[in-house]
Amino acid sequence: MKAEYDFSGAKRGAVIPPKGKTRISIFIDNAVLDAFRSRAESAGTGYQTMMNDALKQYLTEADQPLTEKMLRQVLRQELSEYIAQASAVPSKGTAKPRAKATTRR
Repeated sequence: MKAEYDFSGAKRGAVIPPKGKTRISIFIDNAVLDAFRSRAESAGTGYQTMMNDALKQYLTEADQPLTEKMLRQVLRQELSEYIAQASAVPSKGTAKPRAKATTRR
């Protein structure tokens, strides 16, 4: 052992550098946590790994640009629902003609 050590270039923190993950504290709804734990148990993996994978998947899907194909698909779906609703409700111009009023004598 040395009689004196030089700590002038030392840094505070963990000795082992992190491997791309950060430890945090987070509040999760009990129902969500229970669902991930049960799914992870049946899949034979860790629930934290499963939650991390679900978040990664959400982020990759959320960052996808809107393509012409996706826009056409959404418009077809929305327009078909709109047309179905519009045809189910009679419009003002398609009202039935009123019966003739009888005259009093």
